[in-house]
Amino acid sequence: MKLVVLGLSLSSSWGNGHATTYRALLKAFAARGHDVLFLERDVPWYAGQRDLADPDWCRLAFYRDLDELAGWAGEVARADAVIVGSYVPDGVAVGEWVQATATGTTGFYDIDTPVTLARLARGDVEYLSPASIPGYDVYLSFTGGPMLARIEAEYGSPAARALYCSVDPAAYRPTGAATRWDLSYLGTYSPDRQPVLEELLIAPARAAPDRRFVVAGPQYPAGIDWPANVERIEHLAPVDHADFYSASRWTLNVTRADMVAAGWSPSVRLFEAAACACPIVSDRWDGLDELLVPDREIVLADGADDVLAALARDDAVAIGRAGQARVLARHTAAHRAAELEGYLLDAARRVAPLVRAGSSE
Repeated sequence: MKLVVLGLSLSSSWGNGHATTYRALLKAFAARGHDVLFLERDVPWYAGQRDLADPDWCRLAFYRDLDELAGWAGEVARADAVIVGSYVPDGVAVGEWVQATATGTTGFYDIDTPVTLARLARGDVEYLSPASIPGYDVYLSFTGGPMLARIEAEYGSPAARALYCSVDPAAYRPTGAATRWDLSYLGTYSPDRQPVLEELLIAPARAAPDRRFVVAGPQYPAGIDWPANVERIEHLAPVDHADFYSASRWTLNVTRADMVAAGWSPSVRLFEAAACACPIVSDRWDGLDELLVPDREIVLADGADDVLAALARDDAVAIGRAGQARVLARHTAAHRAAELEGYLLDAARRVAPLVRAGSSE
């Protein structure tokens, strides 16, 4: 299969979770014998922070604007499948061009589904419009559960399918790094996540000054009052993630508000931490217990006291190993690549009779 992906970024993991998601998925997809071309908008904030310039498992190319993207029309037309991702700059125009140009299967990969639907409800069509959704043969959603039926019923998608993020176990595994922190958190600043981070990490840090905490990620405002025992790391490249989790006795998972409301929205950090056998403390949302078993493979927390209780548990290692076993059995990039292949082939089978019928009229 020849696949073309137009995504937010493959080259830079700075300030986004898309790059590591695409890297794991497309590397595994290519390992199944497929040819992959990734087209990325060349923007300065990623150009200056690239940590993957020349992958050996796919072609990576950049375009400066829509006019330059048009130069790739031949590749898009010849592809068996073309996927447009969420948050792509000028995403509506890009999607319309893909739907008009592609002759194979077209798909939209939404790594931000609850945020996307909340935007559409407000009339915000920055990267996807309601009118464009029925034109994609398959809507690949970061979120599962009831939201899939909603995408089909309310927005006219012919097929909405869950394609959760995943983890590359070759990149995310225990490294033997010496323990440095009792509780860590890795994530870009987000206003709707910050109150939860305050409750589940900063408040416990103030209550337990003898314990060590760390928050890694960019874009946090200068005015945040970090306790003295909370270390700050401005940016952590993916190559350092496994050491980061391996050096953490526990790590914290915090979910964006729209995704908590939707449920069934695991972040890539959840799977990456688990693959490193790092025990996870997480906020609570519907569907999480279908991915990891509470109190056996993950610990759920509603407030600072729950976090402090988790840090005092003596079964952290067992919880980390159990979470790792579950993720490696069901949520690796190889699992996701097989699912993606199946979804694209199924969409091609559904669309082919319609194309034949249309051409015979």
